[in-house]
Amino acid sequence: MPPSDTGPGPRIRQFRTMRRMTVRALADIAQASPSFISQLERGRTNASIGTLRRITAALGITMADLFDETAPARPQVVRRADRPRLDGAQGVHKYLISQPPLRNVEVYAADLDPGARTSPTPYTHGDAQEIFLVITGNVRVWLGPEADQQAHDLGPGDSIEHPSSVPHLAANTGEGPAEVLWIISPATPD
Repeated sequence: MPPSDTGPGPRIRQFRTMRRMTVRALADIAQASPSFISQLERGRTNASIGTLRRITAALGITMADLFDETAPARPQVVRRADRPRLDGAQGVHKYLISQPPLRNVEVYAADLDPGARTSPTPYTHGDAQEIFLVITGNVRVWLGPEADQQAHDLGPGDSIEHPSSVPHLAANTGEGPAEVLWIISPATPD
């Protein structure tokens, strides 16, 4: 069968690469083999509706996103009370602001209780550009491996930019709650 530029395959590849997700990672999440995903992306095979649903769920998109290349981007209003809440460290209330399908950027907001830290230890995720912005409160951001860590104290309106591949951690050092934003581009895989 000759390769095809039509069907869902090229769109699956497009969304997967935007997320910097490997074929193997997508296959694992979608409960398929890497060779099947590769053949699907090249238009050499077809997928059942069930398989396409697992793939779209893994990519954070809808079935319509696979087939409608001409649809304009839809404005998506997200009310503060309706933000999807993410599990985080104790005292960190993190919310997804950007809505699926995540394309070129992802944005998170968080409220940090006094003394709360984003993680017990510094962490990394992907290799994207990350901007951390303090809206209210006082936050200390540590960057770098533990042996060579640098601390940066930030107040309202202050921000810091770094690669998401650099170990990082933020903590509320103030006496009241802190509100912060993370802006990450491109969107990082789960």
